[in-house]
Amino acid sequence: MRKIINSTYVSLDGVIENPQNWTSAYFQDEAAAYARELLFSCGALLMGRKTFDGFSQAWPAMEEATGDFGVRMNTLPHYVVSDSLRKPGWGDTTAIPRAAAVSEITKLKEQDGQDILQYGFGPVARTLVENGLLDELRLWIHPVLVGPGSTDELLNAADFSATFELSDTKVFKTGVIVATYVPTAQ
Repeated sequence: MRKIINSTYVSLDGVIENPQNWTSAYFQDEAAAYARELLFSCGALLMGRKTFDGFSQAWPAMEEATGDFGVRMNTLPHYVVSDSLRKPGWGDTTAIPRAAAVSEITKLKEQDGQDILQYGFGPVARTLVENGLLDELRLWIHPVLVGPGSTDELLNAADFSATFELSDTKVFKTGVIVATYVPTAQ
């Protein structure tokens, strides 16, 4: 069975929004190698509509700058949980209706192949956690205070809770810590 691995950038004050505005100074060789290893160990990308919209606009133009990493981002199968996505227009993309998300993602996990990677922690990640489908949560903790994030950020949601157990850590010279967690039985 394939695992679903969530990879999320987070600031010291818990902000996950707009990481492109506050993570680039910390993305050096070690982080690039780690991100590459993670991406190439997975055979599909799972995302929500907001992440899909950002990625589908940015990544097609980034192949030249990022080489095989960009090619991999653009050519992996993409699965997007969305009720409104009609014409994805970004490589091999399949839209999954919200009402069918749990059953369809369960089927994806049961397929043979490499693991499934999910970037960002929003409504799709919440669905995964609440339904026992998330296997690993990798928080890239950045040594920066960003300021107030959106009240929509799931990590700050009052009606959401889950417990995890630390399974691994990786510390980069820039001070970024990747803390890998696995869900605990409740």
